[in-house]
Parts: sequence; structure tokens; C-alpha cells
Amino acid sequence: MASSALSRLTNLQRHFRPTDSNNNKGGSDGAGGGLIKISTEVSEALSHGRAVVALESTIISHGMPYPLNLETAKEVEAIVRTNGAVPATTAILDGIPCVGLSVEELERLAILGTRAQKTARRDIAHVVATGGNGATTVSATMFFASVVGIPVFVTGGIGGVHRHGEQTMDVSSDLTELGRTPVAVISAGVKSILDIPRTLEYLETQGVCVAAYKTNEFPAFFTETSGCKVPCRVDSPEDCARLIDANMKLKLDTGILFAVPIPKEHSASGSIIECAIQGALKEAREKNITGNAETPFLLARVNELTGGASLASNIALVKNNAFVGARIAVALSQLRKSCNEGDAESVS
Repeated sequence: MASSALSRLTNLQRHFRPTDSNNNKGGSDGAGGGLIKISTEVSEALSHGRAVVALESTIISHGMPYPLNLETAKEVEAIVRTNGAVPATTAILDGIPCVGLSVEELERLAILGTRAQKTARRDIAHVVATGGNGATTVSATMFFASVVGIPVFVTGGIGGVHRHGEQTMDVSSDLTELGRTPVAVISAGVKSILDIPRTLEYLETQGVCVAAYKTNEFPAFFTETSGCKVPCRVDSPEDCARLIDANMKLKLDTGILFAVPIPKEHSASGSIIECAIQGALKEAREKNITGNAETPFLLARVNELTGGASLASNIALVKNNAFVGARIAVALSQLRKSCNEGDAESVS
């Protein structure tokens, strides 16, 4: 089994040429040593400097049941397209990292559900080497986005320092990825099941710029406010684009976290959610659920305890993030185009 997987990987390195699901030629520009399959749509957009938005796939496989997960994935991609950008959902299928999925691939991932491995950065090589199926988390999606040159990534909420993390040392790899990978992440903040103040402290230690969108306070995923102030505020996609551009030009080699509050009409009652979280945390401890199994369990249990309200809010905030993220990607593309034109004029 191991030898056949290694043989397969060697053949992939030597002979793999990226193609999309319609058997049209895609492109990799040497990304990942030729191991990454980039869809034609994404490849062409990148080569022409058009706006592209990376999307994770764990929310599809582990975030909600089928067929709601497939419907949501399609709707999120449609929002990105409607607002002028190309969606690039990322996953590993049959050991091949894919950036940009077809409808058929999205459906396959949605049906696989939790049978697809939840894949963070540490898991990428193993899933590829064994020819497995992996749904990428924030850290893995950031990695692939950076490798192929996608500067903007939309998700629901990032991972962080777990409650009682000072005792368990349970800290999401999303935070260290933000500290070493220059990709802008648009999210509704940190999942509210986590320790938000300690997460922000950890991000500061990692040198990550945290910017709140149209507010001075860091959002708490299901609710608009957390009680934590942010060091940076941005009020438009153009503000975000200038911040990303400066970060890249300075070669800081860190990500940026843009925290976008959930729309007011979808914001759940903070006290109801907090009560459900406390109950879910207690159950997780009693059942000894830890590691990367904890977050899916907590989110599912909170959804049950709130009568489905938290899942509805989760979907609403992801769609809002896709709307904002697409506009940021378009603004960044336009900024870079105008800068390039200015440089050309100055040379001539």
C-alpha cells in the first residue's frame, strides 16, 4: 500500500499536467513542483491579473450536512462571480491538490462529507502521498493560495486559541499560518467557541495585522461585537486593497486578518449562543473530545442547542464574507493594474 502510493506520487511528479474537469488545459506555473492542479478558469484569471478568491472546503465536508453543504458551496461561488471575481475552492482529491473545483468535484466532496480528511498544513503531504481525499482548513487553503499566487481568501471564521488553551496548549495552526503566509483572510472573526482575547494576543505575537471592517471592535462570529478592540480599521474594499498591497511590497511575509461582522439581521443573541457554547464545552470535556475533532463537535452541538439558529447564521456570514472578499479582490486587481500602468508610463 505504502509503496504503491509512493510510486503513484513519483509518477505524478514526472507526468502530471494540470487540467480542469472538462479536460481543457489548466496551468500551474510550476506551482508545488507540478503537483497542484489549477482549473482553467482560475489559471487564466491569474495569468491576466484578474481577481481570484480562494475558498476552503472543510466547511463543505465538515460544516453542514448534504445537500445543504453543496447548495451553500454553489451559492458562495456564485456570490464571488457576481461581484467580479473567480472562485477557487481548494481540496485534495485522490491525492491531487486542486485549486478551483468543477460542480462535479464540489458534489463529490459534499457527498463524501466527513469521510474526506480534515486537512491542515501538517496533513497535506500525508493525504497526497496516500492518494487520499482532503478537505482543506484555513491553514492548508492559505498555503495552496500562496503557492499559486492568490492573495485573497474567504472563510467563515478562523480557528484560534481554545478556551483553557493556557492549560491544554490547543492552538489552531490557522494562527501560525497567518504569521508566515502572505494571504489576506476575510472572516467573521474567530469562532465564538474559542478564547477571543487570547487569540488576538497570539496573532499580535505572530506579527499579524488584524483589521476590522467598518467597525472598531473585533466581531465574535455569530455576533457583531466581542468587547475586544482592534488595532486597525478599514472602511472600504479599496482600504483593504491598499493594506494588502503595502504588506506585499514590504515583504512582511505575514497574512492579514480582515474581520467582517455578521450582518445585523442575522446576528444571533449573544447570551443564547454563549449559553449553548458553555453547554457544548462541558459535553466535549466529559466525552474527552479534543484536537481537530473538537471544533466540528462544538459547532454541531451549538447548532442543536440553538434549534438550528447558529447554522443559519453561519451560512449567512459566509455569504457576506464572500461578497466582501470578492470586492476586495477586485479592488486589489484594479490597484495593481493602475500601478503597473503608472510604472510603464514612467519608464517610457
